[in-house]
Amino acid sequence: MSTTTTSVIEVFADIWCPFTHVGLRAIDEERVRTGRTDVAIRVRAWPLELVNGVPLDPAVTKAHADELREQVAPELFRQLDVDRFPTSTLDALALANRAYRTDLHVGERVSFALRDALFEQGRDVSDPETLEVLEHDFGVVTPDESDRAAVVADWHEGQRRGVLGSPHFFCGDTDVFCPALDITKDSIDGLSIVRDVSRLTQFLVECLAGSDPA
Repeated sequence: MSTTTTSVIEVFADIWCPFTHVGLRAIDEERVRTGRTDVAIRVRAWPLELVNGVPLDPAVTKAHADELREQVAPELFRQLDVDRFPTSTLDALALANRAYRTDLHVGERVSFALRDALFEQGRDVSDPETLEVLEHDFGVVTPDESDRAAVVADWHEGQRRGVLGSPHFFCGDTDVFCPALDITKDSIDGLSIVRDVSRLTQFLVECLAGSDPA
């Protein structure tokens, strides 16, 4: 397997967004299925507590996670714990940025690990001890003020590029909001969610056009 990266998919997203957790997994699965292990995923910060002015509501997030689990992702959201829901993701996003400064692939692994810690292991990713464990596990230096500044810079860059929400994917001249899912909202029944395989595939086809596997 080659470790050469010829294409990078950028994703503006927050760690506590359950739709991103599903979307990143879907992109990774499609990347593996098509043999495009040369493609990296660069998860940029879209800090919803800054975007919305308040942190995410644990109960609302749990409800969305339950809807995703019941409708499209029965293998995910096994241990989301509202009592250990993070009060902020800014430090975790800073850790992801520091990991990307270390190496593109380390950054990707840390971005996935942070979401696994929250949604699959019931850990609080705003807890310094949780972040210290991840720093140790992935050999990442503790984030500094430049990493925290980079989180805000990503937010402003996302605004400039027209990010609609978490997750918004970019690759070359192609961008799409939440390509893995088709979501409709009903005032009575809540969210109706289905996997949108054709939309995801089309995004990747357009994204990877002109680049060949290493």
